[in-house]
Amino acid sequence: MIHSLADVQSKHIGENTRVWQFTVVLPDAVIGKDCNICANCFIENKVKIGDCVTVKSGVYIWDGVTLEDYVQLGANVTFTNDKYPRSKQSFELQLTRVKKNASIGAGTVILGGITIGENAMIGAGSVVTKDVPANELWLGNPAKFVRKI
Repeated sequence: MIHSLADVQSKHIGENTRVWQFTVVLPDAVIGKDCNICANCFIENKVKIGDCVTVKSGVYIWDGVTLEDYVQLGANVTFTNDKYPRSKQSFELQLTRVKKNASIGAGTVILGGITIGENAMIGAGSVVTKDVPANELWLGNPAKFVRKI
């Protein structure tokens, strides 16, 4: 289901995926099956989203981000993909990967080039500045290890 007020330019949208109003999906983005992309999101071209992913409202997913299967993104999660941003200048694209079954709390900021491991959880409002291993809970600013899960 693609809402009539969404701007979905990609032909690579999986079966039973829902894209809600005021969301933009650029032509080269790939989104798997059974996903839920909530309202007011933006998905750039060089993005791959696996199956059964939930993207809550207000999330912008920039070039270079991969979300594996069963990832959960809370509202207003922020990704970056440029270490030294400057207007109208080229940059080196940083690749970010969120592995299978990871959950990222609302309002979290994830710097470019980060890998968040399988089954990891990031607490709401955290700032992730380095890789997060699988099966760990991290939170804070900067995000730090709390415990195994």
